[in-house]
Amino acid sequence: MQHIHWLGTGLSSIPGIRRITQNYENVTIWNRTLEKAQQSISHVDKKNVTAKTFDIGSLTSVLNAGDIVVSQLPANHHLTIAKLCLDKKCHFASSSYISPDMKNLKDEAKRNNLVFINEVGLDPGIDHFFSHLLVKKLKETGLSNLDVTYHSYCGGFPAIPNDFKYKFSWSPVGVIKALNNDAKFINNFQTVVKTPYKNIGKYSVNDEIYEAYPNRDSTPYIKEYNFDQQWKLKEFVRGTLRLNGWENAWKDIFEMLSNKSPDLDTKINNLGEELWKKHPYSPGEEDRVVLYVNLLAHQNNREVFNKYYFLDEKGSGENTAMGVLVSITLSCAIDLIIEKKLESGVQAAPHNESLINYFFKTFEEYNIVIKNNL
Repeated sequence: MQHIHWLGTGLSSIPGIRRITQNYENVTIWNRTLEKAQQSISHVDKKNVTAKTFDIGSLTSVLNAGDIVVSQLPANHHLTIAKLCLDKKCHFASSSYISPDMKNLKDEAKRNNLVFINEVGLDPGIDHFFSHLLVKKLKETGLSNLDVTYHSYCGGFPAIPNDFKYKFSWSPVGVIKALNNDAKFINNFQTVVKTPYKNIGKYSVNDEIYEAYPNRDSTPYIKEYNFDQQWKLKEFVRGTLRLNGWENAWKDIFEMLSNKSPDLDTKINNLGEELWKKHPYSPGEEDRVVLYVNLLAHQNNREVFNKYYFLDEKGSGENTAMGVLVSITLSCAIDLIIEKKLESGVQAAPHNESLINYFFKTFEEYNIVIKNNL
């Protein structure tokens, strides 16, 4: 019988674990700290819903063909887990970005009729849904000779701003290093590469001013979102939102990154430990997530299309906004694997509108409000 193995019970896992273990009879939650895994299933009493201490050998010994393995471990573990899934003929799911090494598994996954779905959380994940729907809507207009601008911005931060304009729900080291990795995007019809913390600007969402910067390489998503090749791309950027005043609050960190000292990694690691102690979320503190995706088109310098999707969610305790949005989305992907509604191979969040609507219907059950101007 098909079994679900969920690896990792961090802050972005609990709501999804609770949903999966409520809905299915054969689930194992794996975590390095057994007590946390046990706590995540405290709401159910089912014979085959269990918690185990995670190690790769123990997991390997119990996997059977057709099982589903959900990796919410740190991203550097995903490839090992995915290769194990190939070996054991299991499906794989993760909310993380598809790495080049993960993409290289696509042919083998397809040959074995296995679903390896990634990028099915919040960002990446829900942002993909919004983008696919907006692109479809613009294509349906039948308009040609278009200059197109695409923006996708997402941010998670404390609902009540602190002086630091941020609190950490995952490793500060990862946050800081991401700021120092070049971002690639399109601006004024040109592909540009810039360091994120050197390219911070103001950005307005729903009449609220944020600070924003580009993140990672945006350009592969032009193809992922099925942009019409005839569209002339004026701007295409996927980026991160931060609270207004964040740039000033973090100026000492940016100065450290700019100095490029030989021991920068050590400095980042030391600072990460310090920040983790100084700026964690307090127990029960409310967090906030804002996601905004906008598609704008001009024809002969006249605006002919301007549509968006937007959400602004708050949460606390086990049900933080970040945790709900990431893990409930991921849990819906497990439903689709079980129902055999996803194609085999390595893939990101679904393109298909009917599948996207399945996610949206589940979001409604969790009182997640999606706004748009379609």
